[in-house]
Amino acid sequence: MSTPKPPDNLDLATTAREMADQAPAGSFEKAVAGSVAVTCATTRTYEEAIDVLGGIQPVEVRRPAIEFLKRLAFAER
Repeated sequence: MSTPKPPDNLDLATTAREMADQAPAGSFEKAVAGSVAVTCATTRTYEEAIDVLGGIQPVEVRRPAIEFLKRLAFAER
């Protein structure tokens, strides 16, 4: 059994942007989803996006952003 491939980065960026737009202004959720949206929009692959998110500042956003991307990419389809 192989590992499922994540969706295209632009699809991930769109979904993350929609979630960021729905989050309350100034909320932690908006910061996390916005970070993932920008990262996915500016990278070519899921792996590259994970690598870029590994450098996110502040550090308190880093792990939640990576976990959010993983959930988005491998959600039940």
